[in-house]
Amino acid sequence: MGEPIHPAVGIGHVHLRVSDLRRATDFYHDVLGFDITMYGPDTIGVGIAFLSAGGYHHQIGLNTFESEGGTPAPRGHAGLYHVAILYPDRRELAKAVKRVLDHGCTLTGSEYDSFGERVYLNDPDGNGLELYHDYPRGQWADESGKLVMTMPAKLDLDDLLDELDPA
Repeated sequence: MGEPIHPAVGIGHVHLRVSDLRRATDFYHDVLGFDITMYGPDTIGVGIAFLSAGGYHHQIGLNTFESEGGTPAPRGHAGLYHVAILYPDRRELAKAVKRVLDHGCTLTGSEYDSFGERVYLNDPDGNGLELYHDYPRGQWADESGKLVMTMPAKLDLDDLLDELDPA
Protein backbone atom coordinates (compact mmCIF):
# COMPACT_ATOMS: atom_id res chain seq x y z
CA MET A 1 0.00 0.00 0.00
CA GLY A 2 1.30 3.46 -0.88
CA GLU A 3 1.81 6.46 1.30
CA PRO A 4 -1.47 8.08 2.43
CA ILE A 5 -2.57 11.34 0.87
CA HIS A 6 -1.58 14.51 2.71
CA PRO A 7 -4.33 15.49 5.20
CA ALA A 8 -4.50 19.06 3.87
CA VAL A 9 -5.54 17.90 0.37
CA GLY A 10 -9.09 18.94 -0.50
CA ILE A 11 -11.44 19.13 -3.44
CA GLY A 12 -10.81 22.50 -5.08
CA HIS A 13 -13.78 22.71 -7.44
CA VAL A 14 -16.36 20.80 -9.41
CA HIS A 15 -16.89 21.34 -13.12
CA LEU A 16 -20.32 20.45 -14.50
CA ARG A 17 -21.49 19.97 -18.07
CA VAL A 18 -24.72 21.91 -18.58
CA SER A 19 -27.13 22.29 -21.47
CA ASP A 20 -27.76 26.04 -21.14
CA LEU A 21 -24.93 28.15 -19.73
CA ARG A 22 -27.04 31.23 -18.91
CA ARG A 23 -29.76 29.18 -17.18
CA ALA A 24 -27.23 27.22 -15.13
CA THR A 25 -25.24 30.35 -14.24
CA ASP A 26 -28.42 32.13 -13.17
CA PHE A 27 -29.33 29.19 -10.91
CA TYR A 28 -25.97 29.04 -9.15
CA HIS A 29 -25.83 32.84 -8.86
CA ASP A 30 -29.44 33.84 -8.19
CA VAL A 31 -30.71 30.79 -6.30
CA LEU A 32 -27.61 29.63 -4.42
CA GLY A 33 -25.85 33.00 -4.20
CA PHE A 34 -22.44 32.23 -5.67
CA ASP A 35 -20.51 35.12 -7.24
CA ILE A 36 -19.78 34.96 -10.96
CA THR A 37 -16.01 35.32 -11.35
CA MET A 38 -15.89 34.63 -15.11
CA TYR A 39 -18.46 34.13 -17.82
CA GLY A 40 -17.90 33.13 -21.45
CA PRO A 41 -18.24 33.06 -24.40
CA ASP A 42 -17.81 36.81 -23.92
CA THR A 43 -14.62 36.30 -21.91
CA ILE A 44 -12.72 33.46 -23.56
CA GLY A 45 -14.74 32.41 -26.60
CA VAL A 46 -16.19 29.16 -25.19
CA GLY A 47 -19.25 28.28 -23.13
CA ILE A 48 -17.84 28.42 -19.61
CA ALA A 49 -18.66 30.13 -16.32
CA PHE A 50 -16.82 30.16 -12.99
CA LEU A 51 -18.62 30.84 -9.71
CA SER A 52 -17.29 31.17 -6.20
CA ALA A 53 -17.92 32.07 -2.59
CA GLY A 54 -15.48 34.17 -0.62
CA GLY A 55 -13.31 35.38 -3.46
CA TYR A 56 -11.78 32.06 -4.58
CA HIS A 57 -11.31 31.88 -8.38
CA HIS A 58 -14.01 29.19 -8.62
CA GLN A 59 -15.56 26.38 -6.67
CA ILE A 60 -18.09 25.67 -9.41
CA GLY A 61 -17.26 25.56 -13.09
CA LEU A 62 -20.03 25.25 -15.67
CA ASN A 63 -19.46 24.42 -19.31
CA THR A 64 -21.28 23.54 -22.52
CA PHE A 65 -18.23 22.04 -24.23
CA GLU A 66 -19.98 18.76 -25.15
CA SER A 67 -23.43 19.31 -23.70
CA GLU A 68 -25.08 22.45 -25.11
CA GLY A 69 -28.76 21.67 -25.66
CA GLY A 70 -28.27 18.21 -24.17
CA THR A 71 -30.47 16.26 -21.78
CA PRO A 72 -29.77 15.08 -18.23
CA ALA A 73 -28.16 11.67 -17.84
CA PRO A 74 -30.85 9.01 -17.34
CA ARG A 75 -31.34 7.48 -13.89
CA GLY A 76 -29.48 4.24 -13.39
CA HIS A 77 -26.35 5.32 -15.27
CA ALA A 78 -22.94 5.88 -13.75
CA GLY A 79 -21.84 9.45 -13.18
CA LEU A 80 -22.11 12.25 -10.69
CA TYR A 81 -24.43 11.51 -7.74
CA HIS A 82 -24.32 14.97 -6.21
CA VAL A 83 -22.16 17.95 -5.37
CA ALA A 84 -22.07 18.74 -1.65
CA ILE A 85 -21.90 22.40 -0.64
CA LEU A 86 -20.69 22.85 2.94
CA TYR A 87 -22.09 25.74 4.98
CA PRO A 88 -20.21 26.93 8.07
CA ASP A 89 -23.12 26.44 10.49
CA ARG A 90 -26.81 25.64 10.87
CA ARG A 91 -27.95 29.24 10.47
CA GLU A 92 -26.15 29.64 7.12
CA LEU A 93 -27.68 26.35 5.94
CA ALA A 94 -31.12 27.66 6.96
CA LYS A 95 -30.49 30.87 5.00
CA ALA A 96 -29.54 28.84 1.93
CA VAL A 97 -32.61 26.60 2.20
CA LYS A 98 -34.91 29.62 2.58
CA ARG A 99 -33.33 31.21 -0.49
CA VAL A 100 -33.85 28.00 -2.50
CA LEU A 101 -37.49 27.74 -1.39
CA ASP A 102 -38.10 31.45 -2.04
CA HIS A 103 -36.98 30.85 -5.64
CA GLY A 104 -39.59 28.09 -6.00
CA CYS A 105 -37.13 25.23 -6.20
CA THR A 106 -38.25 21.74 -5.18
CA LEU A 107 -36.31 19.91 -2.51
CA THR A 108 -35.75 16.22 -3.18
CA GLY A 109 -35.01 15.31 0.43
CA SER A 110 -33.63 16.31 3.80
CA GLU A 111 -31.97 14.34 6.58
CA TYR A 112 -29.61 14.34 9.51
CA ASP A 113 -27.32 11.78 11.08
CA SER A 114 -24.39 11.77 13.49
CA PHE A 115 -22.29 13.94 11.14
CA GLY A 116 -24.66 16.79 10.29
CA GLU A 117 -27.78 18.03 8.53
CA ARG A 118 -28.43 17.93 4.77
CA VAL A 119 -30.95 19.16 2.24
CA TYR A 120 -31.08 17.86 -1.34
CA LEU A 121 -32.23 19.35 -4.63
CA ASN A 122 -31.35 19.29 -8.32
CA ASP A 123 -29.99 22.06 -10.50
CA PRO A 124 -31.75 22.83 -13.82
CA ASP A 125 -29.73 20.11 -15.59
CA GLY A 126 -30.63 17.43 -13.06
CA ASN A 127 -27.28 17.50 -11.24
CA GLY A 128 -27.83 16.52 -7.62
CA LEU A 129 -26.91 19.06 -4.95
CA GLU A 130 -26.47 18.54 -1.22
CA LEU A 131 -26.54 21.63 0.99
CA TYR A 132 -25.21 20.74 4.42
CA HIS A 133 -23.46 21.69 7.61
CA ASP A 134 -21.40 19.42 9.81
CA TYR A 135 -21.77 18.98 13.54
CA PRO A 136 -18.53 19.60 15.47
CA ARG A 137 -15.95 16.88 14.76
CA GLY A 138 -15.86 15.89 18.42
CA GLN A 139 -19.40 14.51 18.05
CA TRP A 140 -18.53 12.18 15.15
CA ALA A 141 -16.66 9.48 17.09
CA ASP A 142 -17.04 7.33 20.17
CA GLU A 143 -14.62 7.36 23.13
CA SER A 144 -12.12 5.20 21.22
CA GLY A 145 -12.04 7.62 18.26
CA LYS A 146 -14.01 5.32 15.93
CA LEU A 147 -16.48 7.12 13.66
CA VAL A 148 -20.06 6.37 14.59
CA MET A 149 -22.63 6.85 11.87
CA THR A 150 -26.26 6.77 12.83
CA MET A 151 -28.96 5.92 10.32
CA PRO A 152 -30.20 9.07 8.60
CA ALA A 153 -33.51 10.45 9.81
CA LYS A 154 -35.79 13.03 8.21
CA LEU A 155 -34.72 16.59 8.97
CA ASP A 156 -37.45 18.87 10.31
CA LEU A 157 -37.26 21.76 7.82
CA ASP A 158 -39.49 24.01 9.93
CA ASP A 159 -37.10 23.57 12.85
CA LEU A 160 -34.15 24.36 10.57
CA LEU A 161 -35.85 27.48 9.23
CA ASP A 162 -36.63 28.58 12.81
CA GLU A 163 -32.90 29.40 12.98
CA LEU A 164 -33.82 32.55 11.05
CA ASP A 165 -36.48 33.76 13.49
CA PRO A 166 -35.18 36.34 15.95
CA ALA A 167 -35.52 34.96 19.47
